[in-house]
Amino acid sequence: MTIDQAGVPEARPGPAFPEHETRVDALRRQLTAIAGEATVRLAKRTSNLFRSRAAAKHPGLDVSGFTHVLHVDPGARTADVEGMVTYEQLVDATLPHGLMPLVVPQLKTITLGGAVTGLGIESSSFRNGMPHESVLELEVLTGDGRIVVATPDNEHRDLFHGFPNSYGTLGYALRLKILLEPVKPFVELRHVRFHDRDTYFGALREACESGEHDFVDGTVFGPDELYLTLAAFTDTAPATSDYTWLDIYYRSIQRRETDHLTVRDYLWRWDTDWFWCSRAFGVQHRLPRLLLGRRFLRSSVYWKAVALDRRFRIAERLLKLRRLPPEETIVQDIEVPLARAAEFLEFFEREIPISPVWICPLRQRPGGVRWPLYELDPEELYVNFGFWSSVPLDPGERDGVHNRMIEAEVTRLGGHKSLYSDSFYTEEEFWRLYNGDAYQELKRTYDPRERLLGLYEKCVRRR
Repeated sequence: MTIDQAGVPEARPGPAFPEHETRVDALRRQLTAIAGEATVRLAKRTSNLFRSRAAAKHPGLDVSGFTHVLHVDPGARTADVEGMVTYEQLVDATLPHGLMPLVVPQLKTITLGGAVTGLGIESSSFRNGMPHESVLELEVLTGDGRIVVATPDNEHRDLFHGFPNSYGTLGYALRLKILLEPVKPFVELRHVRFHDRDTYFGALREACESGEHDFVDGTVFGPDELYLTLAAFTDTAPATSDYTWLDIYYRSIQRRETDHLTVRDYLWRWDTDWFWCSRAFGVQHRLPRLLLGRRFLRSSVYWKAVALDRRFRIAERLLKLRRLPPEETIVQDIEVPLARAAEFLEFFEREIPISPVWICPLRQRPGGVRWPLYELDPEELYVNFGFWSSVPLDPGERDGVHNRMIEAEVTRLGGHKSLYSDSFYTEEEFWRLYNGDAYQELKRTYDPRERLLGLYEKCVRRR
């Protein structure tokens, strides 16, 4: 343990990862070198966030070196991982040991640190919760320049439990120790169609409570075309499908009752076409897929195209040229208690003309742990709805009207909204929903000079 300039003891990682220690020391020197009261940001080339923000006025922290899987322990079923490691890298390191993270978010370039500070979800979340719930130890560069190691029961347990949903406004994850779980070589899928909302969500509850499935998610194509995908590990497969190039996974849901994938291809089944959002780029036709190949059919490429569009307002200009009404972007993930899920879907289908919609059940892992900035009822099964598109604005409608309508409905139904995309809450409403008292106490403890942006400034004001 070392002592910082203010005389505060600093918990430091053990000597097992000396190269990691070297990178940590260099990063802290960078932070010290950023002048005066300048706001500190990460210097990242890519991101899986979908909200615009003001341009940075000062150089950011270069965390590009924190991309190492430091250690996988097959016996303990744990991994020590640096914060900028992508889930693609992590899965490639753990699968040879017959292991995977408890929750693997859908897109390959989501980083482990990003998923923990910004939440994540996937089809194992009905039994494993969110990515932060499998973290055992968290090393953080805090806003006041300390390097602290937070665990569920040490002197930094407040940071450990308050880090999820803080979006880098308290500090940056440099190293994480996480739990892993065993896998089998293949996953068998069943796509079960339903024709009404009530029967669908009743079947979803039964599937989550049966203990028969390792993965549960769903896709809604319309009011009378709702699918549950029930999946389980298996040692053998008669044949496996390939959705990494010419074939499109989400279309297979409508065409096949059963399917088999390798574990790796199952985990990344949504990445090739960014769920279904690749259709906006015209690459769901055979010829462009043949020309692009596997290398360019992936979420990270689509995200770069979106960033380019935002920078030069290409889509907006094309709409004007075609004399079409302006459009409002709606890229959101929300969850409501299962008992209110049919009600939310009825509202959504009535008010928001977007299809398909992704469905993913979620339950907090047992143990009664409180995550104060994103509290879920530990006794409740929730349903996440993911929808990512745009809708035309009627004459006189202001941008944000549909997003605001969704926010109000989610609040009315006792749900929550992820903050990775645009939000429109008033400040009072935001802090009521995201536990402002707990956040401000953490901010005073770990970033008293406010070198990092505040959560409301970052997520709503988009600074």
